[in-house]
Amino acid sequence: MLHEPQPAGPTVLSAMMVGMARTETDTRPSAARLRLLNTATRLFYAEGIHSVGVDRIIAEAGVTRATFYRHFPSKDDLILAYLREVHVMERGLVEAAIAANPAPVDSLLGIAGAIAQNVQSPAFRGCAFLNAAAEYPETGHAVHQEIIAHRQWFLDTLTTLMAQVHEETADPAARHFVMLRDGAMAAGCLFNPALVSETFLRGVEGLLRVNTARQSAETDR
Repeated sequence: MLHEPQPAGPTVLSAMMVGMARTETDTRPSAARLRLLNTATRLFYAEGIHSVGVDRIIAEAGVTRATFYRHFPSKDDLILAYLREVHVMERGLVEAAIAANPAPVDSLLGIAGAIAQNVQSPAFRGCAFLNAAAEYPETGHAVHQEIIAHRQWFLDTLTTLMAQVHEETADPAARHFVMLRDGAMAAGCLFNPALVSETFLRGVEGLLRVNTARQSAETDR
């Protein structure tokens, strides 16, 4: 029988903001960079990347134009920094779920639980990477490649865990998990987040139940 997923920590967005909150005792250049990145993170996630201009970020961060370009030579550099920061925070949540739940099935349920918490958070606006992909569909663009790199890391992580549940079906099972996650991220913005989260968790539990049963059947032969 599958266990209930254990909470893996705060939501992705809240963790992102906590992780970037530093004191003003930092050196002035890094503090200015942090304000710019904090501001861009808030605006890009809430309103979209293309709709938020450099001038607004500079004004809300309270820095000069020269300071902005000293830290980020272009808006694309800021966008990449934003996505990398989100990646670090999401990776931290996944690693925390795995550390708190050493058994592979429990690790996967813990990851699913963290995703469900994120979907139900008040500031939830979908997946930052899927949102960015809609704005940067060109496969050769650096932003698009950053998105693909993040998603490949997530898929690889799930595949490694799924291989410990049932090695033969690890690849399709991991892809199935990703598709369930993507569906929850999209539906969570359109429908009842609690119901979406429940449906997502049931889907992951069913996926793990099937693969656990396959492994047990092979072991009993």
